[in-house]
Amino acid sequence: MSLPAALLAAGPSPSPSRSGTTDPAVPTLQDAQQSATDAAGWVEQNWSTWLAIGLRVLLILVIAAVLRVAVRRAITKLIERMNRTAVQGAGGTALGGLLVNAERRRQRSAAIGSVLRSVASFLIVGTAALMVLSTFQINLAPLLASAGVAGVAVGFGARNLVTDFLSGVFMILEDQYGVGDTIDAGVASGEVIEVGLRVTKLRGDNGEIWYVRNGEVKRIGNLSQGWATAGVDVTVKAAEDLDRVKATLDEVAEKMTKEEPWNELLWSPIEVLGLTSVLLDSMVVRVSAKTMPGKALSVERELRWRVKRAFDAADIRIVGGATAPAEEEPADPAATVAAPSVYSHSASPQSEAATPLTAPRPTPK
Repeated sequence: MSLPAALLAAGPSPSPSRSGTTDPAVPTLQDAQQSATDAAGWVEQNWSTWLAIGLRVLLILVIAAVLRVAVRRAITKLIERMNRTAVQGAGGTALGGLLVNAERRRQRSAAIGSVLRSVASFLIVGTAALMVLSTFQINLAPLLASAGVAGVAVGFGARNLVTDFLSGVFMILEDQYGVGDTIDAGVASGEVIEVGLRVTKLRGDNGEIWYVRNGEVKRIGNLSQGWATAGVDVTVKAAEDLDRVKATLDEVAEKMTKEEPWNELLWSPIEVLGLTSVLLDSMVVRVSAKTMPGKALSVERELRWRVKRAFDAADIRIVGGATAPAEEEPADPAATVAAPSVYSHSASPQSEAATPLTAPRPTPK
């Protein structure tokens, strides 16, 4: 075939555009109809899958919401029932009511309920979120592995914080102490002014405020629960009549027990327990009584005051300390002064005998 025939067979060549490129093809009506048909077919094929996924997600959310409400309501009712049981178990007595301390128990129950409800909500919502992601066929293995590694890292980095938080939770659950209690926490002591899940605030005897981390507390001595003991030791001379001493103390105890406000602070009669020690020159008598928590020092001060006044009126002497020194006769002021010497008197024979001999003076002529 010749070159002109080949050129004619190839057809006319397209004329180059101004920019050197070909114009984009404009979609026709047939192309749009074909795309719409393909989309409708794809939707028709997958609508059942979408509907199933949507219904499953909706069912998960509804079950999670209902379960969360039911669990929170059950926790609230359980705590209220525990409070009613504790109050009824007190027997309606004044001592039982004070030991239960309804207001403090209500505050503790509110804190416990808040913690339990928060934990339950976190578990339920977290489980529902994982189930929703699984419904969308998302691989949860990398997510759970990453969360586990992150949890381990946070646990190592914030182990003290976790320890403080767990100690605070168990402290509240066990009701070890509350606001208004006087405690000895080992690292500090004083009155509790705020209780938190991480830190407990104490006010010391001098007015200072201690911030004690719950994880650092190894032991707790609560001075405001139950009852306190007021004990007074009275030291008298060994020669005193014990019957008279006991009668005087019994009189003081009986009078103090009947007077206000001591009759409310004393939870048992003041008892004379007897001798705690006997020495050669002194003996110690112990007086004790159960008091309202935190009022032992006040009762002891008042009891010492009354015992001192009663002993003074009964002419019973209180000596200082268990080893009181024995009394000594007053010293004679002249005992340390030496007797006058016989040589101090010039006319005494001893003085004349000790006078040196002198030569007689010559008489003048």
